[in-house]
Amino acid sequence: MTTILAIESSCDETAVAIYDGSLRAHVLHSQTDLHAAYGGVVPELAARDHLARMTGLLETACAQASLRPSALDAVAYTAGPGLAGALLVGASSASGIALAYDLPLIPIHHMEAHLLAPMLTDDPPDYPFVALLVSGGHSLLVDVAAAGTYSLLGESLDDAVGEAFDKTASLLDLPYPGGPHLAKLASLGVPGRFPLPRPLIDRPDCQFSFSGLKTAVRLLLEKQETLDEQTRADIARAFEDACVDVLVAKCHRALQQTGYTRLVVAGGVSANLRLRTRLGEECTQRGVTLHLPPPAFCTDNAAMVAYAGWLRRHDPPTTSPDVYARWALADLQPPREASTHV
Repeated sequence: MTTILAIESSCDETAVAIYDGSLRAHVLHSQTDLHAAYGGVVPELAARDHLARMTGLLETACAQASLRPSALDAVAYTAGPGLAGALLVGASSASGIALAYDLPLIPIHHMEAHLLAPMLTDDPPDYPFVALLVSGGHSLLVDVAAAGTYSLLGESLDDAVGEAFDKTASLLDLPYPGGPHLAKLASLGVPGRFPLPRPLIDRPDCQFSFSGLKTAVRLLLEKQETLDEQTRADIARAFEDACVDVLVAKCHRALQQTGYTRLVVAGGVSANLRLRTRLGEECTQRGVTLHLPPPAFCTDNAAMVAYAGWLRRHDPPTTSPDVYARWALADLQPPREASTHV
């Protein structure tokens, strides 16, 4: 049985996990408090904090799994996309462990790891399926024909939906990280009080656009003579409803185009309760099976990286711990089978 140690450091979470067909260990440190004073992630601070936390998290993961590093069979790390400096800390740490214990080193695509996160649940999806990947940096709809066989169906033409959530939260003077605070405020809002656009919802494709929606919120706020707490909540609700309507409509379109009957939703925004509820209702009505990771595996984590590493354990290992700030998901190849590994 192959035992994989995985490291995630693509942005502002430092995480380590161990997987051998089941999840043996999963530890994570969030840098939310570190970046809160700046209203967003500061790349240099993120990289430095990854470096400071890494050794302790590695020791904790090994203790949690009750094994020594010498018992590992391979090391996986997030190679991209992400913040270059942050990625380099994880890559260097993984490379050092691999070199010290003579282990193969497996580079993992961050979005493939998110896409595979529902595989860690008790009811993993079968292939093929449509995947909606929504986070602060990405909004993608992907045709997942099989593991490693990905075709892009649509993406955001400007802001990712998570980015739009954070920027709109800032307009509403909400603290960092903005997305969860906006969703909490929206839960107090009255639906329908403020009409907002649903960008590209009527276009017969799977493309997204959220920048104009954020601008519409700004203009709406400027028109308010008074901005009491209920008005702020109603505007937050209007924004969240608009985003959810667009995401649900585009998922339906992607399912129609592919003919698939399974939908996977992953990434940080997949933790949004209104989105999960609406997609659940829509999928039930249309006979589509919805697969969602638990909230702990929606945001960046090493458990999903460990599973992706285990899936790719027969791929030729890398000899250079490279990182990629940008990396297209469609560039990946299917994982090698044991019989084809050279």
